[in-house]
Amino acid sequence: MRAEIDRRAMALLSSGHLATDFANGALPALLPFLRDRFSLSYTAVGAVVLASQASSSLIQPLFGMWSDRRGAMWLLPAGVALGGVGIALASDAPSYWLVLLLVLVSGVGSAAFHPEGSKFAGFVSGRRRASGMAWFSIGGNLGYALGPIATTALIAVFGLRGGLILAGPSLVVAAAFLAGAPYLRGFAPEPGAAPARAGEDDPFAMKLLLGVIALRSVAWFGLITFVPLWEVSLGHSKSHGNHLLALMLFAGGTGTLLLGPLADRFGRRPVLLGSVAATGPLVLVFVLVGGLPGAIALALIGACIVGTFGVTMVMGQEYMPRRVGTASGLVIGLSVGLGGVAAVALGRLADATSLRTALFVAAAAPMLAIVFAVLLPSRKARRRLEPAAEIGWLP
Repeated sequence: MRAEIDRRAMALLSSGHLATDFANGALPALLPFLRDRFSLSYTAVGAVVLASQASSSLIQPLFGMWSDRRGAMWLLPAGVALGGVGIALASDAPSYWLVLLLVLVSGVGSAAFHPEGSKFAGFVSGRRRASGMAWFSIGGNLGYALGPIATTALIAVFGLRGGLILAGPSLVVAAAFLAGAPYLRGFAPEPGAAPARAGEDDPFAMKLLLGVIALRSVAWFGLITFVPLWEVSLGHSKSHGNHLLALMLFAGGTGTLLLGPLADRFGRRPVLLGSVAATGPLVLVFVLVGGLPGAIALALIGACIVGTFGVTMVMGQEYMPRRVGTASGLVIGLSVGLGGVAAVALGRLADATSLRTALFVAAAAPMLAIVFAVLLPSRKARRRLEPAAEIGWLP
């Protein structure tokens, strides 16, 4: 097994992640324009978001299982292209129902790419799997941040038809995947290969990990949804709330590059446990203290949650070494799918009580996740059970 990350392969995979999440990030920027064009209610706007989240998250495990059983490297170029073309065509669709259909198609492209992309990111990372997954994740972070910026600029200049240009990055990267397929294929195990680990999949550990991810997503999506509204309720401007949200997202990208190498050096479980334990109190600092300390707390929350996304991805693959694609689909699908449901549930709670109460629940969720994180098997315990500690493949 390689000791270091293959930079050429990782650059290609991270670019694919960037292009796919670039399309995902374009959708929120399109919504105000689509609402005006079709005179949509807020419920109809919410249905567009639901179509995107449902198609991009709920079926990811199915693509992962497909990949594990048959091998599906073609999902890399196909998923990237479908994600970008779907959202580009949705920007200039002549009817609301066609918008829904095209957003659904774009989500399917995202669902197709992510499990296979995450799986290959593990293949090309050698023994530095958490660091490699961090580099893979940073591509998605950048793509999601660039999507709304590019979308707004294109529509401001060319109108909604300018949104067709959004397909460009995805098509370029899809072509790069086709050209680089022979190189990437060299990292995949031979057909019929079995993992070199002495142990089998660990379903109990995977369930614990999914519990951590689900509860972490409650806090994350709650903050993404309500940080700007909370700031407005305190008398601040909408732009102030959006700036704080941008700070949290940017800090998340930085945290990805810091916590991945730390997990390789000190272990996945300690890094994940520390980040989960810190998240709840930091949310309380944001809500109860606010001001500069609250802004710093938001930045640290972004680093803790987004920074450990790659770590949980690697842990999921290690807990299910015989079904790496399925594990990848479960980790990503659960993060996005349950996060969207949590945002709706917290919104209803805020309507029934107060926004402060909803944010307190968002703070409590990662505190409960500490219990699941503590129960996760340590790296040393797994080594005692599995002499071949590193994932490899034998014919």
